[in-house]
Amino acid sequence: MKVFLDDTRATPEGWERVYRVSEAIELLRTGAVELISLDYHLGDAEQGTGLDVLLWIEQAVRDSDFCPPVIRVHSDHRRGRAQMLEKLDVIQHSVHKSRNQ
Repeated sequence: MKVFLDDTRATPEGWERVYRVSEAIELLRTGAVELISLDYHLGDAEQGTGLDVLLWIEQAVRDSDFCPPVIRVHSDHRRGRAQMLEKLDVIQHSVHKSRNQ
């Protein structure tokens, strides 16, 4: 399954669209997500950001050996995108480290 987290952009063909962080995490928990593409700003601050999804993935990798899907960041929010790409590097390092132990 390919998951597209965004509140405004058109959903690419063949992708499952979610609007909220909680929806993205729910799908990630199933283990069926092969690819996830994240926006940072989701309209309402109470709904969280794409960074919150990455924070959840980071913790899941660390605490339960979660195998994350391929992750893309499609956000135009400059600061948010930079934060997300930094967190993505941390996640990739953690996955690489756990596989080599």
